[in-house]
Amino acid sequence: MKKILMLHGINHDMFGKRDPVQYGTITLDQINEQLNELANELDVEIECFQTNHEGEMCERIHQAFLENKDAIIINAGAWTHYSYGLRDALAILTAPIIEIHMSNIHAREEFRHHSVFAEIAKGQICGFGVESYLLGLRAAVAAIK
Repeated sequence: MKKILMLHGINHDMFGKRDPVQYGTITLDQINEQLNELANELDVEIECFQTNHEGEMCERIHQAFLENKDAIIINAGAWTHYSYGLRDALAILTAPIIEIHMSNIHAREEFRHHSVFAEIAKGQICGFGVESYLLGLRAAVAAIK
């Protein structure tokens, strides 16, 4: 069975509470539940990981490399726009990387328009709320095949 890692970044544990205009009212647990349901339908295994600590995220990416994960989906939140440390960790991976965002980062503040991960990601999905996650999982499965 193909193994996919979903990486949730900084402040994502506050989904459902923070800025419902941008992120809606869905919680991280509800997002993970929907991802697990779709993973079962697609006959893949998904592991979801969230942290507010950049070093922990970097270490989980290193672990994904050692575990030979088949694909990585990442919504790094604000780290997307400036974390060269996470970018360098992701660049170690040989598996496809799918970058996702709930909000349309290109229609928001100027600093959010740039992703330091874009050059190493297979693709980017943004602006579809929780559906961005589900589209990201479908894209990861397609990239594996």
